[in-house]
Amino acid sequence: MHTPRARTKLLISLFPISLFLLILLTKHPKTNSQIPHLHIQIAHSKCQGSLYPQLCVSTLSSIPDLAAKSLPELISTTINKTMSEVRVSSSNCSGIRNKLPKLHTVEKVALNDCLELFDETIDELTLAMSDLGQNKKLVSQRYHDLQTLLSAAMTNQYTCLDGFAYSKGKTRKAIKSSLYNISRHVSNSLFLLKKIPGVNSSNPGVNSSKSEEVFPEYGKMRKGFPSWLSSKDRRMLEAPLNATKFDLTVAKDGTGNFTSIGQAVAAAPNSSTTRFVIYIKAGGYNENVDVYKKKTKLMFIGDGIGKTVVKSNRSVVGGWTTFRSATVAVVGNGFIAKGITFENSAGPTMHQAVALRSSSDLSAFYQCSFVAYQDTLYIHSLRQFYRECDIYGTIDFIFGNAAVVFQNCNLYARKPNQNQKNVFTAQGREDPNQNTGISILNSKVTAAADFMPVKSSFKTYLGRPWKAYSRTVYLGSYIDDLVDPAGWLEWNGDFGLSSLYYGEYMNRGPGSSTGGRVKWPGYRVINSSAEATQFTVGSFLQGTEWLNSTGVPFFLGLS
Repeated sequence: MHTPRARTKLLISLFPISLFLLILLTKHPKTNSQIPHLHIQIAHSKCQGSLYPQLCVSTLSSIPDLAAKSLPELISTTINKTMSEVRVSSSNCSGIRNKLPKLHTVEKVALNDCLELFDETIDELTLAMSDLGQNKKLVSQRYHDLQTLLSAAMTNQYTCLDGFAYSKGKTRKAIKSSLYNISRHVSNSLFLLKKIPGVNSSNPGVNSSKSEEVFPEYGKMRKGFPSWLSSKDRRMLEAPLNATKFDLTVAKDGTGNFTSIGQAVAAAPNSSTTRFVIYIKAGGYNENVDVYKKKTKLMFIGDGIGKTVVKSNRSVVGGWTTFRSATVAVVGNGFIAKGITFENSAGPTMHQAVALRSSSDLSAFYQCSFVAYQDTLYIHSLRQFYRECDIYGTIDFIFGNAAVVFQNCNLYARKPNQNQKNVFTAQGREDPNQNTGISILNSKVTAAADFMPVKSSFKTYLGRPWKAYSRTVYLGSYIDDLVDPAGWLEWNGDFGLSSLYYGEYMNRGPGSSTGGRVKWPGYRVINSSAEATQFTVGSFLQGTEWLNSTGVPFFLGLS
């Protein structure tokens, strides 16, 4: 804990950075009297309905020749300004880390998380700028990709701030204003994106009203998989091990190329455009594995659930952030895993302890298991697909802000600590224009073996709203009797209960009755198959565009 003198030193050391930010943001400001009245009128028209209209108007009205600019150009200008602010925030965090070596360990870890997340944000915004530079028709066709990139960029800022939840220092307070401003710029970009001509007509139901809520990110399915999995990858996932060609082999007994997974990942090529397969033989691998951004198109194949096990025990109690506690963290796009158990063995008393974190766009997991207690599976951002997987945990054990479908999976609640409740999901959508959410389709929601004898002694819920626009649906799934009749749990009072979107459609089992469910404005029993279909792989993840390449089986619709 910082002494009063140390805190004074912290504030003094931050003063030059804060002064620099103030000068940067106020240099040569234009007053309303200096901005042409027509500019302000046009900006007000463009920004009407955004969550942050004042920021939106001030950004747009400062653009020269505003009336002549197209919507993609306006969004590009906003994103360009946002990127400048991200770089300033990154420099600010680097300065704090370097000038204050006596920071608490958790704050140092959180600052490193922020710096990584800022880099991710710059990459995502750069890709968005590239897409916006296409002709008008192509921009509308790239709508879902743009929405995905901007949604992830926003999520990164809140993840950075969440890392300071257990910190007693002043760093969060020093950086939060600039991060909120970045998020609001991205929110305004998402809002303007919806106005591009051709977007709503080519993507019916895109708007975020409750009557037309959709998960448009998966697209059509092909032979049981989203279409973004190529035919070659799908065949590879469905093939037996002896029919699969491996680029590298990991084996504990020394019979492979490497004895650790981390060594094999380091040896894999960077920025690969073709699938690179690492076979991980049966055994227990006690290590933390990072699949960095440059490690694209990687594939892990194990010998099966419970046979190939990668395990570690980082936790927030042990001095890590939730983000950094993951046994395996995947960022490189196009990642696939099959036949592996990802485990965090920290235990139920160690609070947040992640088994796997994925920020890999167009990633897929097939016949894998994820084992921990609180915060088991961190579906951090972008587009993800899980098929025939087992997920074990206690509190909020599937959480994050990706666009994700769980298809034919098993969700197992474990025995929590005394006076705890089990919660299957905690979805983290911060903005109504983010295309994120959790869809649990044709899956099983039940108790793990250790919880079965005592399940009547604990409350268990389908989910709770981690963030204000939390969005989760259960479709055609089996819900066992461990789930409380109310179904869903508040996060904190009435927070998010009007703005969330929680839905249930044609589920079965003793816990599936909706008669006693919560009466929140944001909860709904879905009665329309057309509405329910919008939450499937076919509609949610543009699946026909990428899942075919992975080899993970999937189905397009509700069955």
